[in-house]
Amino acid sequence: MAIITYRDAINQAMAEEIARDSDVFIMGEEVAQYKGAYKVTRGLLEKFGPERIIDAPISEAGFCGLGVGAAMMGLRPVVEFMFWSFCYVAFDQVINNAANIRYMSGGLINIPIVFRGPGNGGTNVGATHSHTPENFVANTPGLKVVCPSTPYDAKGLLKSAIRDNDPVFVMENTLLYGNQGEVPEDDYVIPLGVAEVKKEGSDISLVAHGRCAILCLEAAEVLATEHGINAEVVDLRSIRPLDEETILQSVKKTNRAVLVEENKPFCGVGSQICSIIQEKAFDYLDAPIKRVSSIDAPQIYSMPLEQEQIPNIERIIDTVLEIA
Repeated sequence: MAIITYRDAINQAMAEEIARDSDVFIMGEEVAQYKGAYKVTRGLLEKFGPERIIDAPISEAGFCGLGVGAAMMGLRPVVEFMFWSFCYVAFDQVINNAANIRYMSGGLINIPIVFRGPGNGGTNVGATHSHTPENFVANTPGLKVVCPSTPYDAKGLLKSAIRDNDPVFVMENTLLYGNQGEVPEDDYVIPLGVAEVKKEGSDISLVAHGRCAILCLEAAEVLATEHGINAEVVDLRSIRPLDEETILQSVKKTNRAVLVEENKPFCGVGSQICSIIQEKAFDYLDAPIKRVSSIDAPQIYSMPLEQEQIPNIERIIDTVLEIA
């Protein structure tokens, strides 16, 4: 095991897959000479050259369309969005075309493409640079969505995504890029659609993904030491496919659930999970399902106010105490 940052775990995953498979290449704004807006692709241009690490013009519609076309021809592009907020410019390419081509071709044409980059708030960059669109993407049949919370998960999930024959959206969080964690030095992958219980517990299930899973772990420590509540933390890791069984097993054990996400509450990921629990584990519930999400408004530019808009430890704890 080596201790590396979340940023370096993503970098390693891409480097290993480029070296392993000659069809893999990286494309996006400033991914080559500038090493990526958040330096995730640093060192890759020097190692693999400009044919594998490609700087694209500032046109998401253009380079995403190019990526989808390349994937149709058998290549495996890894396309970086500088911010996931910019994916909306390319909705026709990524939501309409990438999602539907395999179905509309009767399974004759695969689209092995990865779209990755930071999708989150909390960085004081305003409403047009702070979206968390995993719920939008997961609503579309044909697309897969993963949201890693740790360096270990980031590397393993990204390697699986690159090897997958369908479009996979990898939602990273800018605030996690500097986080450190243990990552195996040997080759490994994490299958898409497999959640992980990050902390065992008996009193309540905290179900989250991405950075919110880390917040839940921190909240669980406070709940244990200050309130005597033993919370279980389920990290979804994958939004679509979704590991329903792990969620249901946890809720059946603890009989309570708080769903935590940075999505806005209306039509969020938590809405779907709430429906699943209601349909398949209702008789096990001893209290209403509660949700903690971003406050339903465009992302606030003020840093102090934005910290209250997105989920935080205090809001998670207060919500748990309402039903514990």
